[in-house]
Amino acid sequence: MANNPNEGRQFLDSVHQFFDNAASYSRLDAGILAQIRTCNSVYKVSFPVEIDGKIEVVEGIRAQHSHHKLPSKGGIRYSMQVDEDEVIALAALMTFKCAVVDVPFGGAKGGVRINPRTTSVKTLEKVTRRFAAELIRKNLIGPGIDVPAPDYGTGSREMAWIADTYQALNYGETNALGCVTGKPVGQGGIRGRAEATGLGIYYGIREALADSDLLKGKNLDGHTMQGKRIVVQGLGNVGYHAAYFCQQDGAIIVGIAEREGGIFNENGIDVQQAFKHRSENGSILNFPNAKNYENSMELLEVECDILIPAALENQINSDNAARIKAKIVAEGANGPVTKDAERVLLQNGVIIIPDLYLNAGGVTVSYFEWLKNLSHVRFGRMGKRAEEASLRRIVNAIESSSGKSMSQQERHILIQGADEVDLVRSGLEDTMINAYHEIRDVMVLKKIPDLRTAAFLTAIEKIGVSYEALGIFP
Repeated sequence: MANNPNEGRQFLDSVHQFFDNAASYSRLDAGILAQIRTCNSVYKVSFPVEIDGKIEVVEGIRAQHSHHKLPSKGGIRYSMQVDEDEVIALAALMTFKCAVVDVPFGGAKGGVRINPRTTSVKTLEKVTRRFAAELIRKNLIGPGIDVPAPDYGTGSREMAWIADTYQALNYGETNALGCVTGKPVGQGGIRGRAEATGLGIYYGIREALADSDLLKGKNLDGHTMQGKRIVVQGLGNVGYHAAYFCQQDGAIIVGIAEREGGIFNENGIDVQQAFKHRSENGSILNFPNAKNYENSMELLEVECDILIPAALENQINSDNAARIKAKIVAEGANGPVTKDAERVLLQNGVIIIPDLYLNAGGVTVSYFEWLKNLSHVRFGRMGKRAEEASLRRIVNAIESSSGKSMSQQERHILIQGADEVDLVRSGLEDTMINAYHEIRDVMVLKKIPDLRTAAFLTAIEKIGVSYEALGIFP
């Protein structure tokens, strides 16, 4: 999973190639297409931080790809491989991702060049707060301006630090918590955010498996997750939850790849136990009853029904694409398949469920969190008890008319009102279902051969309408 200095440029080139291919199906004016393609602004900053008694200079980047809707939205990643091209590519994907799932944000992304695994918590807090202060100083972050979120190498802890810094520097702003999403629940976060991206991946794969026209000729039994053999790359937050929810619905997780290696068991791996094993031992290797793969990339090439690359970009490229034996590649990460690799996969009959649709669960639930922060009320707070009272009256009427009583457990299940996490998951499921069928409709209408091009075109057309509505272009 290692990066090289050219990977950021390769990633950006792939995104531009995907865009250009989809744009060829659009009737939008060439000027509008050029504006949609272009990154609006990039802010780079270097600041000194004391680390272990020495002053070191840390570099940070924030790219705002599109302002067709505000605020712009995108995660902040911590990695030594962060570079400008990578951040711009990720910001571009966020623009199109938000449009695909009808989340009214522009796209953005940020990165800080630091290794979160070898850096102390104290230093990470210093760096996070200083980077946040730099963005605040330039008016580049705020509930109506640009709203960061977690990404690779960051989590709810870092988001809480950013929110606290923003509140300290914007005393009295009642919507301050809306400056960032992915926060802990006790500090303005929302229930269901942690698993949102992985759960969204599960919903997306489930929809594809129910699509008999898409699966035609693929020798893949559709309409069910039951028995599907899955290999997952990356057991972080996204990969873990994607694998977990698929397994809960009957899928067999035969392989898990991580940076230190991979494990394989044709009879299936318990995802929760594998995660626990890695947490306790610092490595996924030597998991009971599983075969070790010292080179985890080889695990991507084993025969399976579904491959979920949920780690980093450019993992499936021209070097290994021809050896991929999965029938479906479900992009859990951003940009895991390069343009050259996609060409090979499609020629080999592989279905690719694209990242800008499939991993949009995170930004969808971030949108719900942002709405919660602006409304200052927890979802379900005002309606749950009223809903339960209504359901209780229905259950009482059924018992009265039938002359039979239900058990306490049955009554509890039937009359339970929707709480915040129920509403969040319901909204996410509805979003992923609607977006999938919208993409498929465009695919059929425009006679487009693959899901990614149809998804990009769907996004391009929506963004184009926004620019035309603004009156910027004739």
